[in-house]
This record gives sequence, C-alpha cells and structure tokens, in this order.
Amino acid sequence: MRPPCGQPPRPPPPTWQHGGVTAATHSTLFPQVPESADAVLDGLDPEQREVATALHGPVCVLAGAGTGKTRAITHRIAYGVRAGILQPASVLAVTFTNRAAGEMRGRLRQLGAGGVQARTFHSAALRQLQYFWPRAVGGDLPRLLERKVQLVAEAAARCGIRLDRTELRDVTSEIEWAKVTQTVPADYPAVVAKAQRDAPRDPAEIAQIYATYEQLKRDRSVIDFEDVLLLTVAILQDRHDIADHVRRQYQHFVVDEYQDVSPLQQRLLDLWLGDRDTLCVVGDAGQTIYSFTGATPDHLLNFRTRHPNATVVKLVRDYRSTPQVVHLANGLLGQARGRAAEHRLELLSQREPGPEPGYTEYADEPTEAEGTARRIRELIAAGVPAGEIAVLYRVNSQSEVYEQALADAGVPYQLRGAERFFERAEVREAGVALRGAARAGSNDSLLDDAEGLPAEVRAVLSTKGWTTEPPAGSGAVRDRWESLAALVRLAEDFERARPGATLSDLVAELDERAAAQHAPTVQGVTLASLHSAKGLEWDAVFLVGLTEGMMPITYAKTDEQIEEERRLLYVGVTRARVHLSLSWSLSRSPGGRAGRRPSRFLNGLRPGSVAIGTRGTVGGGGVERGPGPVVAKRGRRGPARCRVCGRTLTDAGEMKLMRCDECPSDMDEALYERLRDWRAVRAKEIGQPAYCVFTDKTLMAIAEAVPGSAGELAVISGVGARKLDRFGTAVLAICAGETVEDGLGDGLDEV
Repeated sequence: MRPPCGQPPRPPPPTWQHGGVTAATHSTLFPQVPESADAVLDGLDPEQREVATALHGPVCVLAGAGTGKTRAITHRIAYGVRAGILQPASVLAVTFTNRAAGEMRGRLRQLGAGGVQARTFHSAALRQLQYFWPRAVGGDLPRLLERKVQLVAEAAARCGIRLDRTELRDVTSEIEWAKVTQTVPADYPAVVAKAQRDAPRDPAEIAQIYATYEQLKRDRSVIDFEDVLLLTVAILQDRHDIADHVRRQYQHFVVDEYQDVSPLQQRLLDLWLGDRDTLCVVGDAGQTIYSFTGATPDHLLNFRTRHPNATVVKLVRDYRSTPQVVHLANGLLGQARGRAAEHRLELLSQREPGPEPGYTEYADEPTEAEGTARRIRELIAAGVPAGEIAVLYRVNSQSEVYEQALADAGVPYQLRGAERFFERAEVREAGVALRGAARAGSNDSLLDDAEGLPAEVRAVLSTKGWTTEPPAGSGAVRDRWESLAALVRLAEDFERARPGATLSDLVAELDERAAAQHAPTVQGVTLASLHSAKGLEWDAVFLVGLTEGMMPITYAKTDEQIEEERRLLYVGVTRARVHLSLSWSLSRSPGGRAGRRPSRFLNGLRPGSVAIGTRGTVGGGGVERGPGPVVAKRGRRGPARCRVCGRTLTDAGEMKLMRCDECPSDMDEALYERLRDWRAVRAKEIGQPAYCVFTDKTLMAIAEAVPGSAGELAVISGVGARKLDRFGTAVLAICAGETVEDGLGDGLDEV
C-alpha cells in the first residue's frame, strides 16, 4: 500500500525471524490499535500465528508457562473479529479469575475487539441466570450468599456437631467440592470412599451438615456461587427454548486455563455449545494445581479423543524466563509421574542468559526471613523495582514472619488477595479529584503552574497525599502513597503513548480500565501463596520454606497428591523472569532441633543432591549457604503447644502467643493499652508504621508474659536482639509500671 502524498514510506512491520515477535510479557502499556486484521498478526511467532488463524472447528492449545497463551488467544479473537469472520457479540471467552478476565478484556480492547464478552464461568452463568430466571422460574432470583462459612457453622450446630475454625473452613471447602462434582448429600460418603478422598471429618457427618446447609439456604431463599452454575445448568437442560436463545447469542467459545475446569463447568460448557464444535481451549496439564476444588485435567487430556478432528497447537517458546530458570522448571517436571506428566511440555527459553537459581539453607525460619529480606534489599538497591519482586510460600500462615522481616528492613510489601486496585478508597478519591479537575480545566488554580498531563496529575494528587518522595516504612500510609504513585506512573506512560492527551482523555482511560479491572502496577514486594501466584510473574521470585512437610505439604499422601504438590512448585518456579531463589530452614525457631530436610522435589536439582528413581540428574544453580552463625546442637525440642489447652500450634500468630486464639487470655489489658500508646508515639518519632516497632501479637505476648528482665523479654517471639537493644528499656519500664518519657527506647541499660 502506497503512503499518502508527501508522507515518508512506512517501514515494513518486523517479522518474527527478525526480532519482531513481542515477548509474552512487558508489552507496551498503550499500544496502537492495529490498522487491519493482518496487522493483528504482526509480531506473533509461528505457533502463536497458527493459533490466531485457526478460526474453524475445535482447537486445543497446549501452552507452557510464559509462552504467550493469553496473547495468542486474544489475537485469535481479534483477528477473527477484524477479518469479519467472528461477530464480537457472538464470542464468549471464559476464564477462572476476575483479574484474568479483566486482562483479557483490556487486551481485546487494545486490539480493536472491545465488544467481545470475557468473563469467569460464574460471572457468565450469573448474568444468564439473572436474565432468564423470571422467564424460567418466575419472580426474582434468590439473593446470592457472599460467604457460606457462617451458614455452614449454623448447619453444623443444628446437627449437634462442633467444628473448630480450621474444621469449619475445611468442611465448607468439602461442600464446595461436592457441589462442583455434582454430588448430592446422600451420595457424598460413597463418592468420597470411591475417590479415596481424605475427608476432613467423618463423611457421614459432612453429609449431614451438607444436607442441613442446603435446607437452610432454601428456607432463607439464598443461593451460593456453586448454585449459580447448578441452576444455570438445570435451566439450560430443562428449557430448550432458553438453551436455543443462548446458543443463538454465542456462536464461538474460548476457554482459558482449561486444565482447571470442574465436571460442573464442563457440563455448562457442553450446554452452551450444543451440537457445535466452535470451541478453542487453552491449558497446560503441568499447571493443574486445583484438584482439591474439583478441577481435573482430564477434559484437556481427552480433548483429542472427544474431538478427533481438532487442531492441536503446542506453545513451548518461553518468553518470560531465562534459560537458567527454564532449565530448572524442565528438570522439576522431568521427575514427575502420572498421566499429566506424560503430556508435559519441554519449554525453550527465548531470553538472554541470566543468573543461576540460588539455593540457600538457613538455621531457622526467622533467619530465613531475615536473609530473604536482606537479599531483597540488595536487589532493590541494584535497580530491581520492589513491585517486580515476590516471596511465595505454601500456606498463608507463613507470611507473618516475612511481613515482619520486610518491615524491619524498611521494604514496602503488599499481600496478594487485598482489595482490587480501583476499589481502594484512595483510588476512588483520586478519580473524583481528577474528574473534577478535568471538568474545571483552566479554571482550576491547581493546574496554573502545571505543564503537561503528568504534571497536572501530580498537582491534583498532591492534594490527596502524593509526594515526590515515598513515606518511610510500610503500612497503610505507604499503601496509600503507592496507589497514588501508580496513577502518576500511568499518566506518564499515557502521555508518552498519546502525546498531547488531556486530563479528560486520562479520566476516560481510567474509567475503561476500572470497568475491565485492568489495574496499573503498585510498587511493593508481593507476599503470596503459591496458589494465588498462578497467572502472575515477577523479575525476582523467592520460594521459601521448601522443606519436607511443607513442600510437599504433610497431608499430601497419595501419589496423585504428591504430584500436584510438585506441579505447585513448578508454578512457583515459572513465575520468575530472571532471579530465582529457593530456600529452606532446618528448624522452626532459633535453637530448635535441626531436623528438617529440604523438599524431595529439589533432589537432583540442587547441587550435591541426587535424584531418586530418575534417569540421570538435572544440574543448575549455585549454592549459597545461610549467612547466620552455626548454632550449637541443643536438646531435642518438641512441637510448640498451647499453654492453656495443650494443643499443638501451627499458626505463626498462635505460636507467638503460645496459646490458641480461642483459648482464654491472661493478658494484662491495661498494660497492653499502655504498650500500644507508647508504640504509637514511638512510631511517629521514627517515621514508620506502628507494626515496625512491634506487631499487635508481639505486644499481646509481652502483656501476657509481663517480663521483668532483658532475658525474659528477649525470649518473646517478635522481639529479637535489634529490637531488644532499641526498645527494651522502654518496654521493661512500662511493664514495671513506670512512666516512660518520649524518645526513651534507644539502647538497653543493664536491668
């Protein structure tokens, strides 16, 4: 195509062979909308291009971690729409999280296919249920139960069954599993026995609680999230006219993370499809980590059997991780067993070489957390943004010691699973302020000295707490600043991508992003469980607590459960782009018996170890020994037990108090309040959040122990040598009933 008269010729688009392929990550924040259908294909590698152009018949995409699966399927949809083959309103793309659905909508909008529906299974089903309920059943749809735990607790009480907090959570999850596997209460015991499932309580008791829970829902006219799928399935099965209506609306289906579908979700998908085969599924059996919720990779592995004429495309070019990280990931799955392992994908890194993964052994958990925080500070000092670093662990209770260590090191962090970016109070307030300034335009005195969009945004947000320098420490004040700073960075990127853009243009962009839940990046080290890290990635990842009993987790007994734990670690490894650190500690607490062993999954991977029962070993990684001093062997140390009821403690917060949360406390309430008041003053003096002085749990432990000497204070979890030296004098004085002057606490005198 010739350029317009007087314009220089436009260079041809770069080809994949000449470096034009765009990595699966780090895409331009505000890319230009492709000018044509063919332009949508620019920059795709050969396999991604195969996916994008396979628009007819069933398609199965086997996509390894970091291979650009979301890129491939969104370009497939966009290419079909832009070429006139697919009508935007006739396409339904489903995935498993609101974040993933939001990202998909954002990418489709940037590719010029904004009218396509991208939703979670539950969101799509709920929308259909709300629309068809008056016609199919009559009246209003029953109220949706947001949290079922309270109703399960009531059901258990009515059955005369007492559940503690952990059992209540587990029984609730078991009811969810029964519903997504379409198991009714009467059949539950037999199904559990046949599946060899390890139920958290006697199956007969769970069946009784399950039946009572269902009756309570009926009595109160409420439904839960699983009912949304069940009721939608029931309506589509019973009302052929409604099923035909849905099938006329949606002609083409795309399912992401297909290895995670449950039998109930597959049944719903079959009803949406009818007798058609206009389906594209994307998944990786090697990343199946949700079988405890009813997910199964069987539908993915059997896709070719169900659809003999399917087009199958394998994506194995890893654009996310360095060859060193990919080598470790391949080695980890290379030792796997079972059906999913037989279909594993061998990844091929497309990145330049990077550092070898590091393996570090520590004496105890606090030392491991402190060592991790120290290495994170070094990475940040070397230029790695805090928002591009993650600490991943097996269970959420492991986070507390890392929260404390990062706070002590002055490193900002964010817990994965906090409220959505655009729902945060400070972000909503900032949106109102920016909208008001956009309407006022030149009449807003705030903008008098601001030149350019970023300067205008900084001027407006300065009234909401944004400053050029971040506040010290972490906590709520730092979290608020990070949210506002993310908006400032977004404005800077937007102005670079759209020179001359106005404040009104930015407000419109923010509104579209809020609707799609396409949030900018907040700077702060991410703390997350391995399960919640699925679908995310960082420049640097620290995999911590990799010991037998934690990875694999103690209750993983069967071969199938063990293999799922291996896949969970694989997911963690493949979250890292460049820097990867794997660590474990030999004991839980300082001075404890060093009886722990590194995870069996690291055998043959970490230097000096040998893989058991595998052909050869996979090398890789340098060795880094724990920096802490060698601790002399102590006497055999038993598990931490509640000093009230004697139960074994596993929760970090309970271990700090040396009692169960439910057990009565002998805390001196007045002392606790005096300590809190002192902490607030001290935190203000040093310019850090209160928990950087001492956490609430540590203050409670002090108020329960009432230490009278430095030695008694030092043994309380959460104090430590540095805080003993810094705050010990003041704390002991408060415990003794003395008045503490402001500023007291730097240095510990002999007591």
